[in-house]
Amino acid sequence: MISQETIVALASPSGAGAIAVIRISGKDAITIAEQVFQSVSGKAISKQKTHTIHLGHIVDEGKVYDQVLLSLFKNPNSYTGEDVIEISCHGSTYIQQQIIQLLLRKGCKMAQAGEFTLRAFLNGKLDLSQAEAVADLISSDNEASHQIAMQQMRGGFSNEIAKLREELLNFASLIELELDFAEEDVEFADRTQFKELLSRIEFVLKRLIDSFAVGNVIKNGIPVAIVGEPNVGKSTLLNALLNEERAIVSDIAGTTRDTIEDELVIEGIGFRFIDTAGIRETKDVVESIGIKKTFEKIEQAQVVLLLVDGSRLSVESLAGVKIEIEKIRNQFPLKPIVIIINKKDLIAPEMLSTINQQLTTDNGQPTTIYISAKNKEGIDDLKNQLMSFVNTGALRNNETIVTNTRHYDSLLKALEEIQKVRFGMETNLSSDLMAIDIKQALYYFGEITGEVTNDELLGNIFANFCIGK
Repeated sequence: MISQETIVALASPSGAGAIAVIRISGKDAITIAEQVFQSVSGKAISKQKTHTIHLGHIVDEGKVYDQVLLSLFKNPNSYTGEDVIEISCHGSTYIQQQIIQLLLRKGCKMAQAGEFTLRAFLNGKLDLSQAEAVADLISSDNEASHQIAMQQMRGGFSNEIAKLREELLNFASLIELELDFAEEDVEFADRTQFKELLSRIEFVLKRLIDSFAVGNVIKNGIPVAIVGEPNVGKSTLLNALLNEERAIVSDIAGTTRDTIEDELVIEGIGFRFIDTAGIRETKDVVESIGIKKTFEKIEQAQVVLLLVDGSRLSVESLAGVKIEIEKIRNQFPLKPIVIIINKKDLIAPEMLSTINQQLTTDNGQPTTIYISAKNKEGIDDLKNQLMSFVNTGALRNNETIVTNTRHYDSLLKALEEIQKVRFGMETNLSSDLMAIDIKQALYYFGEITGEVTNDELLGNIFANFCIGK
């Protein structure tokens, strides 16, 4: 499916800026560039060494478009594996469009979304998981997602899968060889070593599958729902966490009638905070819809912050808070809940011990954090509590973490086939039947790295890329 045409696109973000980068790739990239580029040195760029930069002007029919720097990358030592030219021009949108239109007139074709990286994959410069990591790297907006994307783009995940696939392929070859000598009843594959290999593959696959739970939230951000009765300070807390006036703050109960979302990065991990309508009985139709949405957002969240107004707490109202906790726990028993007592400076001293005694988790450990959202006190304690829910041990140890749903699905299918093979060995299944399951496992391994692929799959993957990459 690789196109032989020479493609062009803006590789830097659209819009005006100091500079813009226009990328050309294909067999005619250098020839087309020479038609429009005049080097100040007077030398033809086709005769220059690869990975060099040249100062000159973009010129056509005597008209000078801009003074530019031209970067030259000759095949196969380029990002796409083809001849690549990158023109760094001034960032005027007019100049960008004029140069691109000129290159189109000279024989280039506009690149499709992700076409440069697609060519890199098809030309063997990247495997498929590395190509997908390019998109993740571009979209990474915190340290953790950036670190995962970088590790995958460097081939950490691919290398781990490729090593397992190679070992399994070696044994599969021996099993196939046994089938050629079936009448002589010989075994070329050492069954003891094969069992050890299957156990090791199963262990690695389970670790990678389990890492998806961590990787997915790191990649997409950890959703945190802020809930509680109306007018307890949820919007003020959101503003304090984000350090900006993001949500409307009012003394009128029920001001927030829809969900408000924003993201905060804490120690490299993205958290998506969702300020929701308060939970209470109401006859207001609009507010009722907001409360319904609250429970929908709690379902989507990984952590729930239950906010309580400390200035209004009494022995009687504490019972109401416990009812609210039970409402959430009954519907979502596995979700961690952090109870936040707001307006701590207004809490009656005699209430402190009562609060600590009654608002505890099942294991007896206090889940209560005291804050003053208005004065931004206790916010760091809350951030530390949120970080305690994040398992970043694998990230710190630089282990492979799976973030891609397609990879996760292929790993699950590969694990299922490996377990079938192991069961076949334990039940003395014939080699020909066992070989079928081994081939299926190899197929799913190959799906991850792109050794097994199809046009529809590639189309879906690269359609999510930005144009110019």
